[in-house]
Amino acid sequence: MTSVTTTCRDISELLPVAQTACRLLFQECFKAGIKNVFITETYRSQERQNYLYAQGRTRPGNIVTWTLDSNHKTRLAWDIAVGPPQALYDVATLNRVGDIARKLGITWGGDWTNNIDRPHFEVKPTWIMPKGYKIEGQVIVPTNSKYQLQLIVEGNTTKPIIKDDDKMQFTNETLKAAVRDYLKQAVDKKLIDKSHLEKFDAGTLTNGDLKGLEIIIAQRSN
Repeated sequence: MTSVTTTCRDISELLPVAQTACRLLFQECFKAGIKNVFITETYRSQERQNYLYAQGRTRPGNIVTWTLDSNHKTRLAWDIAVGPPQALYDVATLNRVGDIARKLGITWGGDWTNNIDRPHFEVKPTWIMPKGYKIEGQVIVPTNSKYQLQLIVEGNTTKPIIKDDDKMQFTNETLKAAVRDYLKQAVDKKLIDKSHLEKFDAGTLTNGDLKGLEIIIAQRSN
């Protein structure tokens, strides 16, 4: 059982409609050049909500929530923060994300009259993706400030020219087999798309590709 002190940052813990809305919001942030935002909380149990509500009231600390009835517990809400070089809750960045959320029909806590909550976003169970929008690729949403938001579009017909220096070189077959096994396990766990393993087998996966995949695998394994 998850402790009331543990923060859930897993998008998959949201309802499918909220997962889609959340990924769309982060995708549009990426396209707008906002890449240093990350998830700080998704699902929150009633027990954790009670625990947070007690802070600043019956428990030491500053008040962090104004309600015992948060939409986090319905799996329809998520909170974000801002990574370096901005402050954790940089108002200008959160306002930009809020502007994007409005266009997508996503409720932003920064628009609330009372108890403004700029890091907070939520949708109704009936939310529908607005016309003209779609999930354009794999949206890699960070869960801490160490990583940048990414959008990976598969099936790009424009193939980059791979220099010999970029191609992966192995000094022995044992090392090559170990890297392949590492990628295969990630594919089996659905952490990455199988096309990356196919590129490895075809000899077209670059050193840069592998470094990027290592970041994605590490993020999704947390």
